[in-house]
Parts: sequence; C-alpha cells; structure tokens
Amino acid sequence: MRTETDTLGSRQLPRDALYGIHTQRARENFAVSGCPVRPELIRAIVQVKKACALTHRELGALPADIADALVEACDEVLAGRHTEAFVTDALQGGAGTSTHMNVNEVLANLALLRLGAQPGDYARVSPLDHVNRGQSTNDVYPSALRIAAIVLVRELADELARLQDALQRREREFAEIRKLGRTQLMDAAPLTLGQEFGAYAQAVSRDRWRVYKVEERLRQINLGGTAVGTGAAADRRYTFRVAEILRDLTGLGLARAEYPLDLTQNNDVFVEVSGLLKACAVNLIKISGDLRLLASGPRGGLGELLLEPLQVGSSIMPGKVNPVIPECVTQCALRVIAHDSAITAAAAAGQLELNAFLPLIADSLLDALTLLRRAAERLRAACVETLRPDPAACARHLDASTASALLLVPALGYDAAAALAKEALATGTPLGRLVAERRLLPPEELARLFPAQP
Repeated sequence: MRTETDTLGSRQLPRDALYGIHTQRARENFAVSGCPVRPELIRAIVQVKKACALTHRELGALPADIADALVEACDEVLAGRHTEAFVTDALQGGAGTSTHMNVNEVLANLALLRLGAQPGDYARVSPLDHVNRGQSTNDVYPSALRIAAIVLVRELADELARLQDALQRREREFAEIRKLGRTQLMDAAPLTLGQEFGAYAQAVSRDRWRVYKVEERLRQINLGGTAVGTGAAADRRYTFRVAEILRDLTGLGLARAEYPLDLTQNNDVFVEVSGLLKACAVNLIKISGDLRLLASGPRGGLGELLLEPLQVGSSIMPGKVNPVIPECVTQCALRVIAHDSAITAAAAAGQLELNAFLPLIADSLLDALTLLRRAAERLRAACVETLRPDPAACARHLDASTASALLLVPALGYDAAAALAKEALATGTPLGRLVAERRLLPPEELARLFPAQP
C-alpha cells in the first residue's frame, strides 16, 4: 500500500494503483449510479491533456522530459490501455472535478512509471502542478464534452443517412403496391406502400440534416478560460495556442470561444443538441409504431408487412413471434426523451459562474447520442432491410373499404359518393363494383381509380 495526502488528510491506496487520493475520495463519496464515466468523455479529456502538455512543452512551461512523458502517457490511454483505472461514478458532485482529477492522477502516475519513478511520487510529476498546469475542471470538462459529442454526432448522422437510404430503397420497391390509407386508425384515402415509406424517409432526412448541422454549435471551446472563464492562472500565449493544437490533434473544427465566461457558465448549447435528438427520437418512435401496426397479426391484425422473425415470442404461446426490433427502438427513443428532460433541468439549474450539474448533462447527452445511433442501426439492418410486403393483404383491405369514395367526389359530388359508400357497406359489395355496374365513370377513369375492378 502507499499513502497519499491532500488538504483534508490521508488515504491508503494500492501501491500500483494508477489513480490517487482525489479519485479514491470520489469512489467513497459517489457510489450512486454504478455506471462509470462514459469512455468517450475520458478519451476526450485525455486528448485535451495531450494538447495542453504539447503546448506547455512548446512554450517551455514544462520540463521537456515531463512533457514528453505526459504525452506518451496520453497516447497509452488513447490506444485503449488502462481503462480499469478510470473508476469514478458518472454522477458526481463538483461539476466533474472527480473525473478530471481521475484523469490527472492516472496520467501523472503513467508518466512517473515512464520516468522510472513509482506511482504517487508527485514531487517528480504532479497531477496538479504538471498535468493540470494552466487548467481547471471548468474549462477542461466542458471542452472535452464538446469533443466527445461531436464525434458521436458524426456517427449518428452517418447512421441516419444509411437508414434514410434504406427507407428510400423500400419507397422505390413498393411504389406499385396500392393500399388503404388510415387516419385516426380509420379507413382513409388510398395510397401506395411506397409512399408510406417515402414519408418515413423524409422524416429521417430532416433528422439527418439537423444532427449534421448541430455540430457547428459544439465547435467553440472555453479551454484556457480556467476557473470562471477569465483565464486566471494561465499564460496568455498558452490560451491561444492550445486551441490550435487541440484542433490538430482531434481533426475537428474547434475554435476558442469568443467569450469563454459564457461557455463556462451556460449550457444551453447542450440543451439545443438534446432537443434535436429528441425530435429524432420522436420520429423513430412513430416509424417503429407504424411498422408494428402494419405487421400486426399475422391473422388477426393488418398484416400488410411481414417482419423478419428473430426470436420466439412467448414462453407459453407456441408459434408467437413479436416485433422485437421496433419495440427495442421505441424504448431507446423513449429514454432519449427522458435524457432530454434531465439535460434541460440540469442546464437550467446552473448558478452564477458555473453549472455544478454538468456530469448529468454529459452522461445523458452522450448516452442519448449512442442510443440513437444504435437504435437507428438496428431499425435499418434488422427491420427495414429485412421486412417484406404482403400485396394480397394490402389489396384485400383496400378492396373491402369504402375509402375510395373520396376519389369519386370530383366526378359525382360528395353526397352521391357518400350514398354509394353507405350502400357498399350495407350490402358488402365492393365500391368499385357498384361504380362499374352503374357505369358511373368512363372505363378509363374506372380503371385508373379502381385498378383491381374489371
């Protein structure tokens, strides 16, 4: 064991632990959700730390050997190593300080090992004086969150593009399958199955564009603003240079905030992003609900679509198969909507120069982005691309309905069309047959409006 000390006292840690006393206190204080900090956020913080070390080395603010060791430590973590050392709970007090210090301590101890020293020998490499030089949780954490969010935004936009493409392919494939439209779950005007899928594609297209464009709102970072955004305790040369180096490291279009105090205390940008994710979630719920309804049955429902059977649906009802992918997608989307409520409330709860609830915003936003991407992928690959239409069921419902009376209004008038629809329902005679028998339309018009009718 080794002993580490801070201003509150001492703690015993395993001799080879890469984290230190600040992380240990966080483990004791915040054992609440049981969920670790999202790896995308840890990775982004390490990228920030690497940019800071490179900047300080360039400016001569850190000894070259320490700066080099820190950069190499960052590279180890970015390569996927030492994930077990990041142990803080996702939900924590302190505006993210515990997560930030966890990273500082791990990088310091990795640097110490590279320099031939032992973990905890902070007189050689300090988590605070070296790793954290010129920085604060209040500029590192939100800057890292923006980086992590941009990466996931791009992945989501790409997946939505693939879902849109799959829906458009179905639109073309189903273009000739006429079916019954439904409004308020009642028979309505005829349309084609392709048109229904075309409407889904349009909704996803809007989501794709909104998500793609929202990256622009995340590119400004307050790194260099330190505690409250004024840049106190940071070299002015560092403040300007670190943003450039971080932009090169990440390959993202990052820019130093014009007014760092704003980004330090205000989190409305994350609410804006979350709101667009909520809109996307709403569309995924609508599409999933429609697919479930159109595939209902197979004998007692609409049965106009046939979903790929993926697993046994009941532990007691033999032969039952459920629409599990639309159900899963719906649940993911509902959680995204719940995350939006949490993000909204947390962003509004900030006070004066800082929002203490940024860990909740970060965990909710990154989870929402991940959930939507995975849900969109499942909806596309395991549902949209594998489902099949049942043209016979589509024709049967359309032929049995009087919804086509709408098409007669221009030629016969509303009252005459309504009377025909009422008679068709009362006698069980298809509406098209009544129109044909009474020669109410020219043959070419009858064939156009009622193609199944001889």
